[in-house]
Amino acid sequence: MNIRSLTRGDGVVIGAAVLLFIASFLNFYSRDCAGISACEDRIPNAWETDQLNIILPSIFLTGLIGAGLIVATRFLPEGRKIGGLTLAGWGTGLAVAATWSALWAMVVGPEGADLGAGSIIAFLATAAVAGVAIAGPKVPALAGPLLPTPSPQQPQPYGAQPGGGYGYPGGPAPYGSTPQPTPSYGGQGAAAPTPGPAAHEPAQAPAPAGDFAPFWFAVPVARPLFPEDGSPTPLAELTPGTWYLAVDQRGPNALVAQTQDGRRGVLNDTSGIQRG
Repeated sequence: MNIRSLTRGDGVVIGAAVLLFIASFLNFYSRDCAGISACEDRIPNAWETDQLNIILPSIFLTGLIGAGLIVATRFLPEGRKIGGLTLAGWGTGLAVAATWSALWAMVVGPEGADLGAGSIIAFLATAAVAGVAIAGPKVPALAGPLLPTPSPQQPQPYGAQPGGGYGYPGGPAPYGSTPQPTPSYGGQGAAAPTPGPAAHEPAQAPAPAGDFAPFWFAVPVARPLFPEDGSPTPLAELTPGTWYLAVDQRGPNALVAQTQDGRRGVLNDTSGIQRG
């Protein structure tokens, strides 16, 4: 679960769900009993009376479940469906149904009763969830990330001593191994000189330009890494702020990437990646 995958629209949905939960404990209706005997000013909330039992499941529970499904889609693999609909589709439908029920309960209430704070807040909260679910992906202000994406740490220039840790571009070579020069951006690294007589041999011809050169990269947002055998179940999630090694090209747009723990998989979405 990566909270950086949430959008600003998801933040609105979460806030509206909190307001909806609070509204369920407030008076849904109220009544002015001034000068009327055997009359109660307060009408219990949705949790306290059987007279309003239809309001609890049709507005509050339906709205909360719909909001939960909308946010849950950010933490699950894309394309997961229940009954032919995605979780986001179910969440949108439940949010719209809750909004309609809240509006209807405001229009048709008990005789002699006025609207309480619970009914007004419930309608506004469910309307916010439904509105974001329908229009959120189309509005740039709502589709942006909820938390700012941290800029990946810039690779150290050649010859500098980088910080420790696996997978950092330009890291020191293990003890006893032959140092290798750092490849330039997007290009092939020059071959290390061989000591002894071999140093006088002619230099080898550079590799063809079409050959793939491994490089380091970072993703702008969290993205799934799928197995190389084509399985639809992700084996890992690439997160912003971490460098990963691209070891091969897979088709025109996909890359075979290696995670920090040595797992390899296919990154299908390479848009916006930052090369190191």
